[in-house]
Amino acid sequence: MNTNTIKEQWFGNVKGDILAGIVVALALIPEAIAFSIIAGVDPMVGLYASFAIAVTIAIVGGRPGMISAATGAMALLMVTLVADHGLQYLMAATILTGLLQILFGVFKLARFMKFIPRSVMIGFVNALAILIFMAQLEQFVDATWVMYAMVAGALAIIYLFPRITKAVPSPLVAIIVITVIALMTKSDVRTVGDMGTLTSTLPSFLIPDVPFNLETLKIIFPYSIALAIVGLLESLLTASIVDDMTDTSSDKNKESRGQGIANIVAGLFGGMAGCAMIGQSVINVKSGGRGRLSAFVAGTFLMFLIIVLGNIVVQIPMAALVGVMIMVSIGTFDWSSIKGIAKTPVTDSIVMVVTTVTTVFTHDLSKGVFAGIILSAIFFVAKISKVKVTSTFDVAADRRTYFVTGQVFFASVTDLIESFDLKEVAKEVVIDLTHAHVWDDSAVAAIDKIVIKLRESGTLVRLHGLNEPSSHLIDKLAVHKQEGAKLSGH
Repeated sequence: MNTNTIKEQWFGNVKGDILAGIVVALALIPEAIAFSIIAGVDPMVGLYASFAIAVTIAIVGGRPGMISAATGAMALLMVTLVADHGLQYLMAATILTGLLQILFGVFKLARFMKFIPRSVMIGFVNALAILIFMAQLEQFVDATWVMYAMVAGALAIIYLFPRITKAVPSPLVAIIVITVIALMTKSDVRTVGDMGTLTSTLPSFLIPDVPFNLETLKIIFPYSIALAIVGLLESLLTASIVDDMTDTSSDKNKESRGQGIANIVAGLFGGMAGCAMIGQSVINVKSGGRGRLSAFVAGTFLMFLIIVLGNIVVQIPMAALVGVMIMVSIGTFDWSSIKGIAKTPVTDSIVMVVTTVTTVFTHDLSKGVFAGIILSAIFFVAKISKVKVTSTFDVAADRRTYFVTGQVFFASVTDLIESFDLKEVAKEVVIDLTHAHVWDDSAVAAIDKIVIKLRESGTLVRLHGLNEPSSHLIDKLAVHKQEGAKLSGH
């Protein structure tokens, strides 16, 4: 990368980046705290992670203007690990997540993103929105009417305040107003301070206090691989969204490596694994953030707020954060996908719904994506496995010609064999494969079966019109070309 590009990415939009970064930092606080609470860790873990990841990714990321920090998608994957093994194992898993993501970047695995259909992506995003919403419900357990009133008030401010002005982020206004009301009325509602202690100290370098052995690796590896995949999924999906919004391109493999480096830094400074944030990145771009400086400012200003205003942050009622998280879930959900169900192909809608439902029921984003990809593959195979076979008969030459159209592979061979009369009495049979493609061993075995069966009844069989790859495959694998060829088992 030349010096001009670096200068442009850092200082090409100073005013816009600084202002957007401040807005993002203010909006990051409630989310980082709320995501920590979802994961079952101290709020400082999410705040340290957001600081470390935002600052690191600003330097090493592949998509300027994209915000990465502690996220709901990642927090949801950590719950069991934290509950069963504690915080130190989460730090170790975070570092391993980073190492895996660097490997994904080095081996250029970002290119495999093209194999994830759009319907799976939408299902993934919708499931994430539902899970974030569901994670808020436990805050209502044993809550008084005051909690409900405050959440309703927070949501009203979040959605109505932008009509007055968009200069200040409405989630921030909601938090300030609800906090002031809670303090003035001395209402007995849960606050951030009840969820864990906030310390006004900078994060310090720590190697996770876990035994460095195979046992530890067995515990953390399943979580790390899930975190690495989900983190890259969400980061690369967000990078594509920011690419579209800014009409610019980004280096997805560099972004993979950058996410890995950022997670290693987070794990070494007491933070949890994170990734790119769809909501925050959109807020950043819409607030005028375009360059690396915006993510850098967001991270550093976030830390400044915690150190300087930490004693105020602990007094924020949970109701205000719940309001913000409900807004995040509503904003994350792709509402157009519901309207589009009538227009999109049925198979796409089924894939989207299965991805969403699997994720919500297993609480595992990677399982949902995996289910969606497998189902898409099955539908795709079903779609292209239709072979059409027609035939004509030349009485004078006593010759039947079969015309095969379509893709001949493992899923279509049964239909192919059934389309032939294997007790054909014609003197000659021509199998015309001009409009077909032979893909695999199963296809060659099916053609062998047809040719050998017809020969058994004394018919001369010729293959015609094979394209070069199909011909090469048949030359390499076909049995019917050998002298005295018979089907196995005969």
